[in-house]
Amino acid sequence: MAYLTLFMTALAAATILPAYSEILLGGMVTQGYSLWWIWFWATAGNTAGSVINGVIGRQVDRFKHKRWFPISESQLEKARTRFNRYGQWSLLLGWLPLGGDALTLVGGIMRVPWLNFVILVAIGKGLRYGLVIWLVLEASGVPGSP
Repeated sequence: MAYLTLFMTALAAATILPAYSEILLGGMVTQGYSLWWIWFWATAGNTAGSVINGVIGRQVDRFKHKRWFPISESQLEKARTRFNRYGQWSLLLGWLPLGGDALTLVGGIMRVPWLNFVILVAIGKGLRYGLVIWLVLEASGVPGSP
């Protein structure tokens, strides 16, 4: 059940919902849960949340002309221009606390092929969670196991 909770928290954290998976992850590391499964479920959940952002991004063109739509055409064009400057490789930075969710949203808007999207986002998020686990282990003195 703890791993499912971690998955769901990591998923929510990758969307606009207010969630912080690092807190739960850190607690699980210090309580002796399997580091492999912690890393796996956090990465999988956070990647799934980014896929949700990508799906939402792919729907932007359907709604961008609605009065209630929160992003102007000029803001969308700026986002497209920035994304095109660095291309789909920028999805490796989808883990960033500020702007990472926007990158995955723009990746959807730009219709990055799904396989590329998922692989790049998963690599970035997997590296991030690996670093977080390592930092928690170093800070807490909890002996880690592969």
